[in-house]
Amino acid sequence: MDARTNQAKGPDARAEALVASYERSGYARLSPAILQPAEPFLDLSGEDIRKRMYLTTAPGGAEFCLRPDLTIPVSRDYLASPAAGQPAGFCYLGPVFRHRSDAPAEFLQAGIESFGRPDKAAADAEMLALGLEATAHYGLGAPMVQTGDVALFAGLVAALDLPPAWKRRLVKDFNRKANLAQDLDRLVLGGNNARPEYQGVLAALAGSDPKGAHALVTDLLSIAGINAVGGRSVGEIADRFLEQSALGASAKLPREVRSLIERFLAVAGDPDEAAAELRALAAEASMTDALGPALDLFESRTGFLAARGIDVKRVRFSTAFGRGFDYYTGFVFELTDPDRTGDPLVAGGRYDGLLTRLGAAEPIPAVGFAVWIERLAIYGGAA
Repeated sequence: MDARTNQAKGPDARAEALVASYERSGYARLSPAILQPAEPFLDLSGEDIRKRMYLTTAPGGAEFCLRPDLTIPVSRDYLASPAAGQPAGFCYLGPVFRHRSDAPAEFLQAGIESFGRPDKAAADAEMLALGLEATAHYGLGAPMVQTGDVALFAGLVAALDLPPAWKRRLVKDFNRKANLAQDLDRLVLGGNNARPEYQGVLAALAGSDPKGAHALVTDLLSIAGINAVGGRSVGEIADRFLEQSALGASAKLPREVRSLIERFLAVAGDPDEAAAELRALAAEASMTDALGPALDLFESRTGFLAARGIDVKRVRFSTAFGRGFDYYTGFVFELTDPDRTGDPLVAGGRYDGLLTRLGAAEPIPAVGFAVWIERLAIYGGAA
């Protein structure tokens, strides 16, 4: 029996067949390096991923990590390729590494990342359709489909009468609802409740040139011999100090606006029902202009889903639904089987801001998803 026959009989044969189907659909296969620079993950992934990363320090002091997901590595490889800035799609299959108390730290993921497509609604719908094909490939024909849209919340926050630092803070807290509630409480009460031991530093930074202030805090941390704290890079610690300084500015949110935000985050149903409710809420709050573009994209996406044969009545949408990655900027989704663990089997979304933060000179639209091979492998059916 040769090596190829052994591979065909191995536990990953169905995963290889799945990724081969992606290649036939026009997605070129990539295999990014397992060892990655840590900073992009520390800065961009989100708290849930940061605290579960495996980090190591090179002799020169640079921090690296075992890749905890593949979106950032595939994005970096795309930006380093001749295709950078042009429409291109990639698929992958490989191990990722995250600390998990109840499962092995190394596990297999497949997935797709699509870059540069201007037809965002159609691209979003294609990702969800391909995700559903993945669950069907493993014998699960009707998973629960949960969706959300970070752009809708960002549009709502953009229309609020708040300083830019507070708007950034609220959008960043979208995935951390307890933090979001605390910040809304703080805004309704008004005032600065930064920790007393930080007040002197924050007062000195207030009103400073942002680049100079960032350099000062970074230098102070370096002088103190601090390279990272709690999985955060020195740059991120400096950013948090500057954010606290900006958040100390006088800002107050009327209680009725807090109530509007809570009503917005309570909208749920199938996409058509949710769109109608959101249109009515936007009109009532005089926010039609602010929410209009995101709602137009939302409704267009629903049309493309229906055109792909997806029963949109089965799709569960919630304005409060998000994922644990800070880089998502629009459509997000998860496919689960609540009859088993309820853990995501396939999940992904749109991350239009990520590539500029990774160094792209111009914004590049991007959307993709990941497939948890180990979770889908429990289902029957042949490849």
